[in-house]
Amino acid sequence: MRLKKIQEYLRSKEWEYQYTEEDGCGSIDFSYRGIAYHVWEFPDGEGAESNVKDGGRQEDFTGNYEEDILAIIAAWK
Repeated sequence: MRLKKIQEYLRSKEWEYQYTEEDGCGSIDFSYRGIAYHVWEFPDGEGAESNVKDGGRQEDFTGNYEEDILAIIAAWK
């Protein structure tokens, strides 16, 4: 299982989400306040693509990408 911290956070908030894993890469799709969000890991394991900063625009996250994405989601009110 990949993207464990994000999955744990979504479960703690009781937000529905769909997790998929293929070729060792995790993918999470979920909605918040009517907007669809996603997190897709890169095959090289060094980053992920997500639209959590701006629901209409995808952005690449590298380095501590899971923690960076989680920090954005956790800041939502």
